[in-house]
Amino acid sequence: MARIAVLDIGKTNLKLAVVDLTARAEVAVITAPNRVLPGPPWPHFDVDAQWRFLIDGLRRMVVAHAIDGVTVTTHGACCALLDRDGNLAAPVLDYEHPGPDAQAAAYDALRPDFAETGSPRLPLGLNVGAQLHYMLALDLGLQDRIAHVVTWPQYWGFRLTGRMACDLSSLGCHTDLWNPSAGRWSTLPARLGLEGKMAPPQRPDAVLGVVSGLVQAETGLGPVPVRVGIHDSNASLLPHLLGRRPPFAVVSTGTWVISMAVGGRQVALDPARDTLVNVSAVGAPVPSARFMGGRDYEVMRPEGAVRAGPADAERVLAAGVMLLPSVTPGTGPFPQSAGRWTLEPATPEMREVALGYYLGLMTATCLDLIGAEGPVVVEGPMAANPWLRAMLAAATGRAVMASPAVTGTAIGAALLFHKGVLPDMAAPEPEAGDPRLAAYAARWRELAGR
Repeated sequence: MARIAVLDIGKTNLKLAVVDLTARAEVAVITAPNRVLPGPPWPHFDVDAQWRFLIDGLRRMVVAHAIDGVTVTTHGACCALLDRDGNLAAPVLDYEHPGPDAQAAAYDALRPDFAETGSPRLPLGLNVGAQLHYMLALDLGLQDRIAHVVTWPQYWGFRLTGRMACDLSSLGCHTDLWNPSAGRWSTLPARLGLEGKMAPPQRPDAVLGVVSGLVQAETGLGPVPVRVGIHDSNASLLPHLLGRRPPFAVVSTGTWVISMAVGGRQVALDPARDTLVNVSAVGAPVPSARFMGGRDYEVMRPEGAVRAGPADAERVLAAGVMLLPSVTPGTGPFPQSAGRWTLEPATPEMREVALGYYLGLMTATCLDLIGAEGPVVVEGPMAANPWLRAMLAAATGRAVMASPAVTGTAIGAALLFHKGVLPDMAAPEPEAGDPRLAAYAARWRELAGR
């Protein structure tokens, strides 16, 4: 397998990448916004537009690249409900819809404990079980229409191949539906009346099928294999599982910043602080923590993108300008805190620096909560943020490395086609940083209440 097409459906953007598996590099990337339609019956993803993006993109990619396989990676907290004909039995709910919160008490009486699922209780539809409970209660005919439930990457795999599955990494993404320690369904599907309707769980690297004749005709692809697919942050983790010696941590960035610890110290996870037990591509439990860093970054930059430099960082440190948690309430390591500036930044450039420091400190907090040790690899768009990396290194005292990949998840998803291990990824030694950053981190933690 030389070149793999990867469909990457993020919460904010759609991406299609062609990855050269030998070089472990993207050779082509196209993107588009991911739209949410208002309803009825609830806010939902524009599945038709997403499918057109995929088909049109594959048609364009095939002209320039010989594609040997296809796989899919998506954000978590999402599933698709299919009827007996394989059509959607209901629109695919946007997990940011507040509707499930109105039924929180009824759902809490059904959901399994954190000890069974490793899944914290989250607001909105961030628990897939809460989405299912909400939709079934709102649409009384839905229970009878549902023939199959598939996790989000596998919906697209089904559209490509006609084969159905759920993948272990998506089930382990705070769904309430999976017992990661036992490697089986939790008690929730049966309580929701969906026992027997959940598509079979498979490892992400299993072969789901081959591209259907219809898709071949529409895109120009040959009968290439399609892997089951994977949750996006676990795609970011996979190259390191294959080529790095533990302990280490991987930080997958996008709308969500998700920190994952491999081989770290044993800690008791606190579900009230948005920690969870993720499930890796090989089916192993991975202590994880998260916050909406990408969303925070966009919300807090009214001026848009600006270029900051060392002089702006000097002004931030001298004045003690800090953003305290949390910008997005109800999630992350400080879910009950309301974000605020200790001092309003005097310029957009100072805001850019202080916001990068905030993202680094929130990430450092997440890493501490999950017992992370060893070097830290930052994947995705925030890997290029120098202020985040500098503060993360100062706050953790460990080496911080930026992944060079444009689409951090795409290479990991393509590696579902890889067999064996990768060459060992050497980690640099930690560097002595500016002591003022460590002092800034200590003061931030004091004000944030850790």
